[in-house]
Amino acid sequence: MLLAEQLVGEARERRRKRMSRLERIVNAGSAAVFVAVVVAIALLLPNERSADPLLVLGLIAGYALVSRVRFEFGSTYVTPEQLAFIPTLLLLPLPLVPVVVVVAALLGQLPDFVRGTWHHDRWVSAFADSWFCIGPVLVLEWLAPGVPTIGAIGAYAAAFGAQIAGDLAWATLRGRILDSLPFADRVPFRELWRDYAGVARFDAMLTPIAIAVALVAASEPLWLLAIAPIVWMLVTFARERQERYAKALELQRAYRGTVMLLSDVVEFDDQYTADHSRSVVDLTHAVAEELNFDARDRQTLEFAAMLHDVGKIAIPKEILNKPSKLTDAEFDVMKKHTIEGQYMLDRVGGLLGSVGEIVRSCHERWDGKGYPDGLAGEQIPLAARIVFTCDAYNAMTTDRVYRPAMSVEAALAELRENAGSQFDPRVVHALERVIERWEPQHDFAVDDIRKVLADNQVAGRIGATA
Repeated sequence: MLLAEQLVGEARERRRKRMSRLERIVNAGSAAVFVAVVVAIALLLPNERSADPLLVLGLIAGYALVSRVRFEFGSTYVTPEQLAFIPTLLLLPLPLVPVVVVVAALLGQLPDFVRGTWHHDRWVSAFADSWFCIGPVLVLEWLAPGVPTIGAIGAYAAAFGAQIAGDLAWATLRGRILDSLPFADRVPFRELWRDYAGVARFDAMLTPIAIAVALVAASEPLWLLAIAPIVWMLVTFARERQERYAKALELQRAYRGTVMLLSDVVEFDDQYTADHSRSVVDLTHAVAEELNFDARDRQTLEFAAMLHDVGKIAIPKEILNKPSKLTDAEFDVMKKHTIEGQYMLDRVGGLLGSVGEIVRSCHERWDGKGYPDGLAGEQIPLAARIVFTCDAYNAMTTDRVYRPAMSVEAALAELRENAGSQFDPRVVHALERVIERWEPQHDFAVDDIRKVLADNQVAGRIGATA
């Protein structure tokens, strides 16, 4: 599945969810400041244009309608709102423009709230996302406050630059906010910037058309209807794009269903593997984000984490569920589960074929002393190095029938000690940062840590039976 299509699916899921407390606070604060600025503009800026009520209502309705034409891509979407915003900016009294933008945005989002495709608490984002209009209003009040004329093209270009700057400022602020959120609610900052660049290009293409229509409509407002054929064409394109995404997302669900089925088969015979695999998935998600994985690689890594033990289906139950440490001969049999796992996933093919390559390498060591191929260093796929490290950490911090769980600090100390031999040091450092966020309060005495390490005697044997 294409990277963009996966990001679209993730973005849809985020919009259905309630915003985090931090997002709500920031959006509410931004909305309050926005309202204060709009009131100040209304009180302080002179009004050099008249406002025809029918024109105002028509622009609000048109703006709301075009805001429903969404081209989803990446972690966001783009709409042809520029076709309505520019006429609003050039034809209506400037102090009224921010009000029209917010009202139209709320009306455009109303069907999403009713259908439940957006969580109802996201209505406040209509205010926060309208900051882009403040810069153009101020620029035109300074350079071209009157009725639109062809001679003011330079001022309109400057206003568009102010719009882009406003969008950029909000994208930057939002990106910094999201960087501090839990993994499940976070959008990588570089993805936000990439998506913002796409929005800016789309707006830049529509702006000359919108300016031309607004110049003509200054003398005859009915010319605004000239935009309708363009909007209809964009509606057609948007529908085709949504249908393609729907098919791709259905394929993703089918892949995920296959993965879950295989995972359930493994879990049926081994409850440790069931709980263990889910925990490893959570850890690998967070570490991948720490290492700036893109969405496509994150999905492959997620599937690998879920299925890294799938080959255990082929391991005899008496070995798999042995209530004590394995003998060397039994461990040799257990080591075959990585090869068996790749074989199973290769037979499924498609995306799971590439997952199989990672599953095969999930027990390779950084120093080349792992199995089954003795790969070392960068020869080992990064995804496999992440799964191996998270797998080992989870194994150490989980109760087993033959030993109690280690403390978080003891497990991290063991990872640090073996970084550069068993584990990729970069992955260990990333996992440490993740654990620090998840477990901010640790107060373990050094003697207690040493006692746990001595009792468990895991040096050089991390993950041997995981």
